[in-house]
Amino acid sequence: MRAMRRPARGRAVALFLAAVAGAEVAPAAAGDSAVVLAYHRFGETAYPSTNIRLAQFDAHIETLVRGGYKVLPLPEIVAAIRERRALPERAVAITIDDAFLSVYAEAWPRLERAGLPFSLFVVTDPIDRGYRGHMRWDQIRRMARAGVTIGNHTASHLHMADADPARNAGEIARSNARFAAELGASPRLFAYPYGEYSLAVRRTVEEAGFDAAFGQQSGVVSAAADRYALPRFALNEAHGALDRFRLAIDTLPLPMRDLSPADPLLRPGGNPPLLAFTVTGPARRGLRALACYASGQPKPAIERAAGGRVIVRLAQAFPAGRSRVNCTMPAGGGRWRWLGFQFYLP
Repeated sequence: MRAMRRPARGRAVALFLAAVAGAEVAPAAAGDSAVVLAYHRFGETAYPSTNIRLAQFDAHIETLVRGGYKVLPLPEIVAAIRERRALPERAVAITIDDAFLSVYAEAWPRLERAGLPFSLFVVTDPIDRGYRGHMRWDQIRRMARAGVTIGNHTASHLHMADADPARNAGEIARSNARFAAELGASPRLFAYPYGEYSLAVRRTVEEAGFDAAFGQQSGVVSAAADRYALPRFALNEAHGALDRFRLAIDTLPLPMRDLSPADPLLRPGGNPPLLAFTVTGPARRGLRALACYASGQPKPAIERAAGGRVIVRLAQAFPAGRSRVNCTMPAGGGRWRWLGFQFYLP
């Protein structure tokens, strides 16, 4: 089975597309990044925030198959960035969270017919308890035998940033034990429930021995990215239109360093966060066209300092829960550089 180890161990698109035209841009680098997509439910229109309509998904698959993209197994992408090996131009990975039954009934047959590999991040408690609308272990075993990469998504799908390290470590150990018992091995890849994590959560996941971990902040995987905070473009009915999908799969990384704040967990006195980072390399030439957007509030002010330093001043404090900031700039050829952050306020 791939990516397993033996036990013991909406509307924002229109804003992005309306960014300054004709600005000087950095050339688009190829072969050093990959876009990772995240889905949950398929054809379950009662759950629009986590569902993709089947017509939308069919259009996504056709675009990937016919559009010159290289869909790779997620472990291959992780290995390439870990070893700093080149990736194919327009590399993409498909991931699916939670193991809802519609993955087995709708998504897998479509992806299998198209010859597209994907990864399934499984929450083990709903499988063990036979929850309605979830897959069963024999179905997961069948998918694993067919080459689907199985990843860990905790035992109970908890808010890890709200939990203490002991509980988080226990969740990982408990779910890994179930994978070992049912599949004969435990996963090497991890996805944070809801995409939420903190530096403490990140440390717990790394110490558990995973090769990489994924959030749900938008962005592009590259060798410069933190392997335990890798981005994914989450897709649902509202964000599944074909123009938005094409925008996502054509994005390039916005290379940066010295991110502040380093911890996405917001605390009293740190909300709104003063977001700052330094853009590196040729991408600095496009800083004039950099634009940032914060969920649920007016467009932030951007200060561009010497040496590629960018300071993003948010207009308002974030409410409790998850909030996002996305920064983009045109990269030429109709492509965009993208850097996303997901903050969490308990």
